[in-house]
Amino acid sequence: MEAAQFVLTLSCADRPGIVGAVSSHLAAQGSNILEAQQFGDAQTGQFFMRLVFHPCTADVAADDLRAGFKVVAQRFDMQWTLRLRDQRRRVLLMVSKFDHCLADLLYRWRIGELPMDIVGIIANHPRETYRHLDFDAIPFHYLPVDRADKATQEAQVWAVIEQSGAELVVLARYMQVLSDELAGKLAGRCINIHHSFLPGFKGARPYHQAHRRGVKLIGATAHFVTADLDEGPIIEQDIERVSHSNTPEDMIRIGRDIERRVLARTLRLVLDDRVLVDGHKTVVFAP
Repeated sequence: MEAAQFVLTLSCADRPGIVGAVSSHLAAQGSNILEAQQFGDAQTGQFFMRLVFHPCTADVAADDLRAGFKVVAQRFDMQWTLRLRDQRRRVLLMVSKFDHCLADLLYRWRIGELPMDIVGIIANHPRETYRHLDFDAIPFHYLPVDRADKATQEAQVWAVIEQSGAELVVLARYMQVLSDELAGKLAGRCINIHHSFLPGFKGARPYHQAHRRGVKLIGATAHFVTADLDEGPIIEQDIERVSHSNTPEDMIRIGRDIERRVLARTLRLVLDDRVLVDGHKTVVFAP
């Protein structure tokens, strides 16, 4: 059997001795470091690190490793996580009428490309909208939005999140703006795919906005959701070249492909603990 691998991520104020303290602690605990990535942000003065390691002693529990690392974490006042690398995250997907991102995520999940447990799908359109998709045994929740009373629908959304034990929420082209309250509750664990290369063309109909401006590049952006619309820390982006001959409909078609691959890449990065928030931006440790 292969030795269990653990992932340690951390951030704290940058100062001498952090790397030495972390590596020395793991060595003293009998662990072997397999991967190590770090970054010091000179502008914010913050330090970020991601380590993959395995204990040389079999059957070491994650809770015991966490308890042992607390001494180091407290010394440097760290924000940190430590988890078993093959532990599958519980993910909830949210979608509106356009389902190309949802269909792509379901396919990648079924073939094992995205190691996660999908604990539910929330849609503000009825199940018949997605009749061509096979949800298998995934719970489906139809929660329509009443513009006069969005609070009731969001209370239902939050109830599903809590009851399902979702650790991560993915807005796979969910075309409803979350309230400040719900966005705050989901801080750091809700990802949105925006059909534009942010920070340009925020809000609705970005491809039409881009067409009116005669852009030569269009793109898509995956970011963490915050109370500020389309302003959350950016995780991943991609682009395609277009020309004066492309219509808004052409851009929408091209954009669907960009959106799918950007969201899939983002989810892979987040599931493998490669994304750390650095204020209004992110540190992404590439594979």
